[in-house]
Amino acid sequence: MVEAPPLHVARPEPGFALVTLASPATRNSLSRRMIAALDRSIAELSQDPSVSAIVIAAEGRAFSAGHDLKELTRHRADADGGRAFYTETMQACARLMQAIVRCPKPVIAAVEGVATAAGCQLVATCDLAVAATTATFATPGVNIGLFCSTPMVALSRNVSRKRAMEMLLLGELLSAEDAERYGLVNRVVPLERVRDEAFAMARTIASKSPVTVAIGKEAFYRQVEQPLGEAYAYAASVMVENMMAQDAAEGIGAFLEKRPPAWKGS
Repeated sequence: MVEAPPLHVARPEPGFALVTLASPATRNSLSRRMIAALDRSIAELSQDPSVSAIVIAAEGRAFSAGHDLKELTRHRADADGGRAFYTETMQACARLMQAIVRCPKPVIAAVEGVATAAGCQLVATCDLAVAATTATFATPGVNIGLFCSTPMVALSRNVSRKRAMEMLLLGELLSAEDAERYGLVNRVVPLERVRDEAFAMARTIASKSPVTVAIGKEAFYRQVEQPLGEAYAYAASVMVENMMAQDAAEGIGAFLEKRPPAWKGS
């Protein structure tokens, strides 16, 4: 029997793609199969010139419950107690998260259910996030003796240190409203509006110059890790290169001439 794919990719309208995690029976856990499929989809969409933004959503009541604990537990029976499998899984997940950050297209999480552990990490890693009023978030590994160390990387880069430590040490569920207040998500809307709101964001991004968006996204993540002086020096050099692009000339010209820009993508 052929297994159903763990996710599917759709084009709701021109300009952006929708990647839907489609394993509700496992609460869309980030199994090795799911990680590989998501990594592959991000790589393919990164290279697609017709895609300006990517929305990640999920089927069922969970956005993602994180790593598949049943899969991890099965490998305790391996000769090495599971060490090799655990190492490969964590490295694969880390590569996926970094691929999302490096993707030249903004990635938007549309969170309609619970997002825990590595599922919360996925939300934190996405460039933007919209959550349903009923969505919840947690890094609950501390409750089962497995600290959420890799989710901590994305979490601590998106919320304040005190908030990140609170989530990591207490392991409690966080409401969507608190997630917005902490800076984990951008907007909270009624459940039935989550995808529409994410699509609206994607639509707006798709109206911009794709080369400018790609330059800006890369520059954001590089400068945020740099000391202030280095960040300004780097950002200044990026602006100079951006000014040399055809889309910058077109955009500035269109603004001065009070007309819509016609992006050239270069």
